[in-house]
Amino acid sequence: MMERQDVQGIFVPLITPFSLDGELDLASYRNYVDNLLSHDIQGLVINGTTGEAPTVRWEEVIQLTKSTQAFLKSKKPSVPVVVGTGTNDTASSVQRTEMAAEIGADAVLVVVPYYSKPSQQGIIEHFRRVAQVGVPVIAYEIPSRTGVSLSMDTARRILDMNGVIGIKDSSDRLELVSELARSGSGPVLCGDDLQFHAKLSQGASGGMLASANVNTQAFIDVYHLFRSGDVIAAQQSFDRVTPLIRKLFQESNPAPLKWILASQGLIASDQLRLPMTSISMELEAELERLLPSFMQS
Repeated sequence: MMERQDVQGIFVPLITPFSLDGELDLASYRNYVDNLLSHDIQGLVINGTTGEAPTVRWEEVIQLTKSTQAFLKSKKPSVPVVVGTGTNDTASSVQRTEMAAEIGADAVLVVVPYYSKPSQQGIIEHFRRVAQVGVPVIAYEIPSRTGVSLSMDTARRILDMNGVIGIKDSSDRLELVSELARSGSGPVLCGDDLQFHAKLSQGASGGMLASANVNTQAFIDVYHLFRSGDVIAAQQSFDRVTPLIRKLFQESNPAPLKWILASQGLIASDQLRLPMTSISMELEAELERLLPSFMQS
């Protein structure tokens, strides 16, 4: 199981490849994960936003997790597997976290409850119940999708809970990272790809970055350059990948990402499940022009 000191470096939120008939494409999945494991990543995340969690059935999450674990055992057994278990229903989140424990997840990613806009106290109790399951929890702050933001006090109280080992911060608030880092409350992973360098500068311990699927080494280089103290070189390296990040989020994630991975031959198809649809012809044309600079180094 993961501990607080493990919440650092580059974590990659995995896509879920589908065949043209909408079923799991495990052959593409193994090829795609194998490519990621050629890089020095610190974790893989199954069933997050990038993995189209709202449309992936739990039995498919089990398949993906077991397939990943088997693959890691022969390739990189030290890389932890984080499974997304958060929903907007506390009882359901607890149940999914219990099932993640049964299949050997190293940690779970639990989003702030979405849509219902709970109070800060409701959010705290939600995480307290999930953390009581006993699987290490990474809390996930993403107000653009949940409709509610963690207050600083709430974030601290969640990080103080037994079993909570860190936060993924996908907000646009640099002060959340800086205040948590200053107070030593716990590690924070940047989840807003465009703010990766800025949040490292404010004390983030790494990133859980969808963009790191496409040019993984570039993001690893930014992280290591920054940690070595070469902040200017880290900024220059990050500036080179910002056009990639902007294109990947020009339309809803993970549609642009899947298109690029399919174009690279890492997955067989860019198929998504409704209500997600493929990227527009306009974005496809832009990506075709820019794709050579996006290729893995």
